[in-house]
Amino acid sequence: MSENKSSDRRTLKTQKAIRQALAELLQEKELRKITVQEIVDKADISRVTFYKYYLDVYDLYDKIENEMLINMGLIVLQLSDNSIDEFFNKLISYIYDNRVTFTMIFGTNITSNLKDKLSKLIEGTFRKIYSEKLGVAIENQELIYICCYRSNGFLAVIERWVQGGFREPCNNITKTISELDKNIEQYFSDKIKKSK
Repeated sequence: MSENKSSDRRTLKTQKAIRQALAELLQEKELRKITVQEIVDKADISRVTFYKYYLDVYDLYDKIENEMLINMGLIVLQLSDNSIDEFFNKLISYIYDNRVTFTMIFGTNITSNLKDKLSKLIEGTFRKIYSEKLGVAIENQELIYICCYRSNGFLAVIERWVQGGFREPCNNITKTISELDKNIEQYFSDKIKKSK
């Protein structure tokens, strides 16, 4: 039993080193120019170890991206169960705890459309929740624009925070985003009430 735990810890440590190596290399060059050899050299592992977990550099990146989207999706699904402050606190904490991954995502050498996927995930959740909450059709154009604005505004703040090296404390980022978002929500809510 303790041998399995030790093996699991080694696996996690190795995968973390591989991901860290990829993140560091992505700060220097585009994904398509990174080789497995560069990753294994930086992670201080053998090629055999790399291939035990991943097919190639793209498989590594895809697995990181898919895992992150699943985890973000689970957090976003909890939005209706939490206040906006709690929701953004969970999201910001997740991003901070996964700094390596998010540094990669918001890096200048990524050509993936992951930011678009994140935006659509958050926007879609906002649309669903606020159409139900305010009794507005999910296809309502104003709702679509507001949710698009909220989602992209959130990601713009996150991108600036990530590219700034996470210098601001998490609670400052959460507070800023929550306050901005509450104003948007209030604006739309007031507008809907006036139109009824």
